[in-house]
Amino acid sequence: MANRERQIFLVDDDADLREAVCDIFTLFGARCVALPSVAAMIEAADAVLGGDVAILDVNLGDGQPNGVDAYEWLRKRGFAGRIIFLTGHGRSHPAVARAATLGVRVLAKPVETAELRALLDDK
Repeated sequence: MANRERQIFLVDDDADLREAVCDIFTLFGARCVALPSVAAMIEAADAVLGGDVAILDVNLGDGQPNGVDAYEWLRKRGFAGRIIFLTGHGRSHPAVARAATLGVRVLAKPVETAELRALLDDK
């Protein structure tokens, strides 16, 4: 029996990274929705809440809601998929430290293709 196409969504303020990561997931047979902000994620709620994996950049720009805010929004709305944080900041950064307390995986940028592929295999 064939597996259902995995649905990934990525929230990151870096357009080049969003494109590259989604291209990788598409090559591996997943469907990827890339969004630049928490506001865009909320606007795409129907697609987002039905996803299998959410990859959230911890820092989405000065003065903007961050990945932890996105995490909390998803959990309050019953998102059943896995949530992974992505960050270019060190573990001592306050938002990264907060993300690490939530019991989800935190990947460091730059992320390797093999790490992204493994996200599709993890249950």
